Amino acid sequence: MPGSKLSKPAVKAFFDTATFSVSYVVHDPETARAAIIDAVLDYDPDSGRTSTQSAAKLLDYVAQHDLNVEWVLETHIHADHLSAAPHVQSVAGGKTALGNDVTRVQSTFAEIYNIKDLAVNGSQFDQLFMDGDRFTIGNIEARVMATPGHTPACITYVIGDAAFVGDTLFMPDFGTARTDFPGGSASQLYASIQKILSLPEDTRLFMCHDYKAPGRDDYAWETSVAKQRQDNIHINDSVTEDEFVALREARDTQLGVPKLLLPSIQVNIRAGHLPDAEDNGVQYLKLPLNAI
Repeated sequence: MPGSKLSKPAVKAFFDTATFSVSYVVHDPETARAAIIDAVLDYDPDSGRTSTQSAAKLLDYVAQHDLNVEWVLETHIHADHLSAAPHVQSVAGGKTALGNDVTRVQSTFAEIYNIKDLAVNGSQFDQLFMDGDRFTIGNIEARVMATPGHTPACITYVIGDAAFVGDTLFMPDFGTARTDFPGGSASQLYASIQKILSLPEDTRLFMCHDYKAPGRDDYAWETSVAKQRQDNIHINDSVTEDEFVALREARDTQLGVPKLLLPSIQVNIRAGHLPDAEDNGVQYLKLPLNAI
């Protein structure tokens, strides 16, 4: 039944070892309608070359299972990998989508990169979601939760009994996302995580990254609301907002800049589209000096 709490989408995860990112193909088993979430475009910073090998794995899975892609979703503007959304859409179809506060991120970084011709109204995406918006994947109802804090445009997709939380949370033994990017806020992240943890305890939570916490042998990306509330090392039920904000802000001061931040954001604010080629037929990324 559409919208039923018992709706259980099939979820296939694809882990990218180069960026520690997880992409997902989510589909309704009854209708074979699907969404692709946070697809990765391979990028070698040493050579400046891109490839679609990671995205090909998602697309092969879609083809093998005869899925019909309705949505190509992003949880936020990623600072650690380039989005493969345009390539995925060109092959499999579907609408690209992100949260409506992407406009704030675009405005901030269009200024940093001095990209004068960038529309900062989110028009590069087919759909901008508002908090509380609902859509469907086949017969499974999905809803959008605005979960800012890591970035202003972060959203969580609640699809049946599964929630795709982007960078708000990591696995319980690794904690939570940094909040020191422009527009980030530790107190806002705390409030967003409380929204996620108010979902039913057996809700499956799917992470956007995993860095294999010390003592753990394997990478992992699926947990539950109950496990996060009990075991998350940053924000379990015994941690107050003041304690979390102090911990998070102190930890953020010790973190370095993500390796692919400068190339990835200027692509991802364009919904994954690379800059137009210049008069010599070559596309270029910009490297702002002493600006970050």
